[in-house]
Order: sequence, then C-alpha cells, then structure tokens
Amino acid sequence: MEPAHLRTILAREFPNRDHALEPTMSFYCDVALPVPVDRLFTYAIKDGAPVPGGRVLVPFRREQMQGIVLAVHDQAPPVEARPILRVLDQEPVLSAELLTLGRWLAEYYVAPLGEVLRTMLPLGAEVRRETVYRITERGQQKLAVPTQRALTQAFADTAHPATSDLEYAALAFLQQRGPTRARQLRSRVGATAATLDALLTNRWATRESTAAPHETRRTERFAVLVPDARLPKLNENQQRLLAELASAGGRMRVTDLRKSGVPESTLGTLVRRELVRLEEVPNDGAFDAPVASVDLASTVAPPEAMLNDEQRDCLLQIARSVHAGKFQPYLLHGVTGSGKTAVYMAAMRRALDAGLSSLLLVPEIGLTPAMVAQLRASFGSHVALLHSALTGADRTAQWHRIRNGEARVVVGTRSAVFAPVANLALLIVDEEHDTSYKQADLPRYHARDVAVMRAKQAGATIVLGSATPSLESWSNAQRGKYTLLTMNNRVGQRPLPEVSLIDMRREFTETGQESLLSRALQEEIESTLGRGEQAMLLLNRRGYSFVAMCRACGDKLECENCAIALTHHKLAGDDAPVFTDRPQRQRMECHYCGFRRTVPNRCPGCDSEHLFFFGVGSQQGEEKLQEIFPHARIARMDRDTMRDHRDYERILARMQSGEVNLLVGTQMIAKGHDIHGVTLVGVIGVDHALGLPDFRSAERVFQLLTQVAGRAGRGELRGRVLVQTHHPDHYAIRCAAVHDYNSFVEQEMRYRRLLHYPPAAVLTNVLIEHTDLAKATRWTNLLKEWLQNRTLPGVRAIGPAASPISRIKRVYRFHLILKASQRKQLITAVRQMLAYADSAEIPRRFLTIDVDAVHLM
Repeated sequence: MEPAHLRTILAREFPNRDHALEPTMSFYCDVALPVPVDRLFTYAIKDGAPVPGGRVLVPFRREQMQGIVLAVHDQAPPVEARPILRVLDQEPVLSAELLTLGRWLAEYYVAPLGEVLRTMLPLGAEVRRETVYRITERGQQKLAVPTQRALTQAFADTAHPATSDLEYAALAFLQQRGPTRARQLRSRVGATAATLDALLTNRWATRESTAAPHETRRTERFAVLVPDARLPKLNENQQRLLAELASAGGRMRVTDLRKSGVPESTLGTLVRRELVRLEEVPNDGAFDAPVASVDLASTVAPPEAMLNDEQRDCLLQIARSVHAGKFQPYLLHGVTGSGKTAVYMAAMRRALDAGLSSLLLVPEIGLTPAMVAQLRASFGSHVALLHSALTGADRTAQWHRIRNGEARVVVGTRSAVFAPVANLALLIVDEEHDTSYKQADLPRYHARDVAVMRAKQAGATIVLGSATPSLESWSNAQRGKYTLLTMNNRVGQRPLPEVSLIDMRREFTETGQESLLSRALQEEIESTLGRGEQAMLLLNRRGYSFVAMCRACGDKLECENCAIALTHHKLAGDDAPVFTDRPQRQRMECHYCGFRRTVPNRCPGCDSEHLFFFGVGSQQGEEKLQEIFPHARIARMDRDTMRDHRDYERILARMQSGEVNLLVGTQMIAKGHDIHGVTLVGVIGVDHALGLPDFRSAERVFQLLTQVAGRAGRGELRGRVLVQTHHPDHYAIRCAAVHDYNSFVEQEMRYRRLLHYPPAAVLTNVLIEHTDLAKATRWTNLLKEWLQNRTLPGVRAIGPAASPISRIKRVYRFHLILKASQRKQLITAVRQMLAYADSAEIPRRFLTIDVDAVHLM
C-alpha cells in the first residue's frame, strides 16, 4: 500500500489522530462477509488500498469470499489477522448513504450485515467463483488399496462406471494433476455429485472455494472496411458482404451482417485477407429488451394538460414536495383505472427536468416490460432496469449506468430499491400492497418499507400507490405519518364495473351438479364473445387438478420432499382423459420444490385402482373452456406458460390486438394490465384462500377481487364482473362487490385490534428449520422452555408449533410468533432469544427471523 494513500484514508476515517506512519506500523480493515454471523471480521492490509464501501477478496475458512470494507484502522485484533487477498475497488461501490441504509436494514430485520450488503450489491458477476478439490494424505493411502478393476478400465468405461471406480478415478486424477476444479473432474473423469460428496465424507479430498475478478463489460464486434486495400478476385458472397459494408459507411455490427444471409465463414476469409478488420467496442449497457410487440406511440404518457382534476391535484402536491427537497411520504389511493401511472410519469418528468432522479418499483418482473416501454417512450435512454431475472452481466451493466449518472429514471422489482441513484428525489412504489415486495430469503426485508426509509435518509418524496392499500400503509395515513391522496374516479369518468355475486351453493341445489361455470357466467361469456368483446377468467390454481386422492384408503399423493399434495399437470398436446388411462405425458408436480413423478395407475399406499382427482386448475379450466366455447380464441396466463417477460409481452400483445378474446389464468391476470377490449371478468374459486391459517387471508381475497375486477371496463364500454362463491356473505367478498374499501378496512381492523395483529401490533415469525427432525424438535423445545421461563416485557408469544406446511425441500419447519405493541420491545426480545440460542448451541443459520412477516405458512 502506498503510505500517502493510506495516510489519506486514515485521516478521513480518524480526523483527530496523528497519522505519521512508522515503518513497523501495521494496518487493518473491518470487513462484512455474507455469512450468518452478526459480526465483522478484521483482516491485515499487505497490498492495495481498501476503502470503506469498497470490495475485497479475503480468505474465510477454506473459501475465498467477497466482502465489503466498513473501516480502515491501525488497531490490531487479539488474534493474528489473515491478510486480504485482493482489493477489488479503488473507490466505494456502496455510498455512505447506502451503507447507512444497510446498517438500518440489518438492525431492523435482525439480519447479519454481511448478508444485507451482499443483497444490496448486484455485482456478483464481476467475481468468478470456482470450487477446487485437493487430495489428502488419507486419499493417497486409499489409492494404494487395490481396486475392483484396473484404474485404466475405470477411465475407459464411461458408460456405466461403478461408483467406487469413479472415486478411485477422481483420486488418481487429483494425484496426477494437483488441485482441480469441480467442473474438470466432472468432464474428464465423469465424477458425479455423489462421487464428490463421497471424497469429502471419507476425507479423501478437501474442497476449497476460490474467487477472482471477472470482466463483465459488454462489448460488440464491428466489421470495418480496410481503406485503400487492393481487391483480389472475390466470389459472390465476398462481394455481397463488402457491398453491405460499403453501403453502411464502411462499418457494421457483426450481428447485423449475419442477418444479411452471408455465411460467417465469408467474413473470416475477408479478415484473413486483410480486406476487413474486426473491432471490439464497449456497449453502454442500455437495456434493449424486446418491445416490438408494444406500440410505443400508444404508451407515451399523456401531457399534463390532459390530466383530469384529481390527477392534477395529486401531481401538484407531489411535485411541490419533490422541489422542496424534504422527506414527504404519500399514500396515493386511486381506484382501478383512475390514472395513477400517468401521475407517476408526470412527476418523474418534472424531477428529470429539474436534474433530479427517480426510482419506480413494481411488484412483478412480468409487469416491467410494459412499464419499461412506457418509460422509454417518455424518457428515452435515461431509463435503466434492475431485477433478478437479468443475467449477471446485464444486471452489472445496468448498475454501472445508474451509478455513473447515465440513467436517472430507474424501474425494477424489490431489489432495485438499493440502486445507486444519485440526486434521488422521487421514489414510487406501485401496487404497494403486493406481497411480492417481501423478500423470501435472508435478509427478509420489505422493499416498500426500505423505500420509505431510503426516502427519509435522502430527503426525498415517496409515493405509495394502490387501489387496495395494505392495512399498514392505510393505518399510517390515518395516523398522519403519510399524507393521503385520493383519486375516486376513473379516467374519462368511466364507471367502475358492476359486480354480481353468484351463490354456488344455490347453483348446486338447482342444477344438481358441480360445474366449472355457473349458468349465469356461461351465458355472459357467450354474450360477450358474441358482441366481439373480450373476457378474462380468474382461476387461481395452477395445474390440471390440485389434489389426487385414493377413494379406498383416503391417502393423498404427496411430495417426497414437502408436506404438501402434488398437483396434477397435463403436458402440452396431451388430450388423454384424466380418469381413465394415465399416460407418461401426464405428471404430478410439487410447486414448492419442483419434484415430479409420473401419474400412478394404482394407489402407492393400498394398491387400489380408485385414484380420483379433485379440483380444477387453470390448465383444466382452459381445456373445459375450449370445449364449452369451441370458437373462442383462448389463451392461458400462469407460471407454467409465462416463463419470462417475452411470454408476457406476446400474450398481452395478442390480447391488445384482439387475436385472443378469452384469457384464463391465475392472479397474474389481475396485475395492472390495461386492455380496453375487456368488458367481462369472471372469478372462479377464490374461496379456499379465506380458510388459510393466516391472519391476512381476508385482506388478500379483498385485494385480489378488487384488482381483477378492475381489469373490466377500462375502455369505452362499461365492464361487468361475476364472482362465483360459496361464501357470498363474507365481508371481504361483500365489500369487494360494491368497491367499498373503507367498510372492509373498518371490519378487518376490528378483528386485528381484538387479536393484536398488525397494524394494531408488530409481529415477528421465528422459523426453526433442519433436515433432521430430531434436531429441529430439540431446538424448538429448548426455545419453548426458554420462553416459558422468561418474562419478555410487552411481548406475547404464540407457539412454538409445527408450521402449517411442516416440511419443504426435506427441511422440517417449526415456528413461533412474537407480537408486541412497541417495536423496540419486540426487537429486544428477538435479540435476547438469539443470544440464548447461541449459548444453547443452536446454529444461527437454522433460525430464520421474519420481521413484519406477510406469510405465516
């Protein structure tokens, strides 16, 4: 390290100390590592100059890890510090503002700081990790033992090698070649995961993790004409390629040249003959997702002059706050179709014109293509996109564009809340009620709440928008923490759809049969399609049938890894009857771990042939609709058909063009789609969600019904909604039918206050998980005894007990719920419990702390 540079760092970190460097003085840095431990690690600085907020590669146990430097100092730790391996950044990649946000997040969500900072920084692609195996002395001894067959034969017989032979072959390869990467052992020896596990279990080899910087800058190859080159005799393809280049000014992208139909070998020949040269040019990383299916002209936000009075009033308040440069949270409660997106766009335009930046969060990756199309049409190259479905290189490129100030309008899903946006003046959380904003893995943050804190720290304006605000946000508005903005009317004074409830109990009594569609809904669909209009059907279950049960013994077909029933799926093109022969093209699938098996002809438990399939999923719904309406143009939208944003684009484009006139799907169809031709929405079977063991069940049903109803009547014609239900008197369904959010909140809050659930209290769900049931049970009992013998002021404990889904991915799950009226009391209790767990030798990685849990399953 250069002494002058280090002196500068120390002077910045410790301004009141003398930093004259002695020749024998040692220097250290504190590093946050992504491990489930609530502490920092101190490393010695030998080479390079690490900076707080920058990344370093350090040794940790048998691995090399990437960590974030939090402090540089000259205080030696009590034990000898291992040296840093490599300094990755000469300047901070996490600003002081983001580091402060990370510390708050770690404290609020009781999460290790290193895990938090890793989540905040999507630059994993810049460091390539490799797993390396090294033979041990015990492994050398094993090689001396005669094998079941000659090692040469083990290498040769790659079709069906014996397990022991693979182990010997892997050891021999390690002895010959030394430390070897895992992928080389797989490709050269044929070692399987089981083989490598056996080497470690028997201590014949050790496994280490290495890391090294990896270049992720995107480049493009250009073909360039060599000037004044003498042209030899050329064939037809070579002449065509040179003509293409000449017509383009002597320079073209190689990808564009390929589209001309000239063979790739032709370009190689011209390069070798020095008539053309290739250049690698850095790509600016601007997001160029396919939006060909979207009419960009139709997505441009309307000018402010076209906004109605409600929209202008909301925009005026938001813009005034943005220009004031002070923290101001707003809850924008606007009915479906009221034009909230137009207000967002106008507010972001004002911020951009003032030289300020904006950040827009959306709940689902599937919504980002349409949103990005609108933003690109309005703001051009100022837009950047961040979400987890981008490749590592693309995500890194977008991150650098934002950090460098090239993109001042950022849109993304929950992880985008950590984008390194400079001059951040406006944050918008669209559909703020959506549970997708809650991270399911460590750290379990809620992007909406993190956005509010980031706005507070940055002195920015934040807008939380929804037609069905979460009760937490509504409560904050009622208590004056947020300013409430309302938009009670649809754009163009279009009426809200008329909602009718169909009592399926009466339907069964009158018809004597259980059917997918009630008579009224079937007639309404026929009438709607007959008029040339479009319809949507919500069927909120994936697959063909969601339960397979034996009528003889009553057993359900369950997943081998999870305590959940397998879902029956038919593969594409499989029209075989489900209750007769069950061919291989059908399968049973777990939606939690992905386990699959063929559909058995007999019960695995009692060998009975009487297997029966219950429940109608979206796949069976599509099939039945095709039978009932043979002339309808039907499409399906669920997790099985929507693999990425291109699938969303295609199906929405087909709806917009009228190619599809009947769309059936899960709750995906309720997510913000604006299709003017849809005049009818049918809702089939949302009742089951009311019976889930979760205090938010009624709120979710009300939100889903309101949101899906809002897809109808967004054009010139009024919409109609038919809801099939077995619980027409439930307050969530009744209030959704009359678009009465206030009455629903009043009723629901009565229950929440009575039972001390959020927002009337604060809540943390603690999960105890392990693949060994005995260990999970023992640790759960230890925590139970601790709770029984401990007084936690202001805190109420429920449980522990088995989780509603007691096993997922072979991991047994127990949980306990802690509730309190004050957050400080709750967090204190959680930290006391973690301290006890540490003393009782319950590993931290097997305890999940879910602060402000949104799911209790």
